[in-house]
Amino acid sequence: MTIDIEARGTRLARLWILIAACYLLVGVAFGIGMAASHKLEFAPVHAHINLLGWATMALTGLIYSRFPRAGGSRLGVLHYWSFQILFPILIAGLIFMFSGHPEMEPVMVVGSIGILASLLLFVVNLFQNTKPAQ
Repeated sequence: MTIDIEARGTRLARLWILIAACYLLVGVAFGIGMAASHKLEFAPVHAHINLLGWATMALTGLIYSRFPRAGGSRLGVLHYWSFQILFPILIAGLIFMFSGHPEMEPVMVVGSIGILASLLLFVVNLFQNTKPAQ
């Protein structure tokens, strides 16, 4: 059985964009709730949801839709799953930290370093899999 890497990349690009749109709703709702309750200490959580959840994921989906071979490559799949697993861990760690639970800092650290590693996969993937056909 052969795997059509570009078809897989196209499917994953769509998922990146759909999940990003969901994080847009979550981020805006979180911001409204934060403002209404005057709990502005959660501003970093709001910013991370909007910047990593909405903007970064949407741009990733658009980039992978332009370069489906990169999106469907092994690095692209690893990037997708690592980001989707680690991002909620990062957000949970941030929420606990800003809720007065400093003992949850290791969760935030794992999420942060994991996201950085996932983004490194993204960059390496782009350099390896977006070369023009020869």
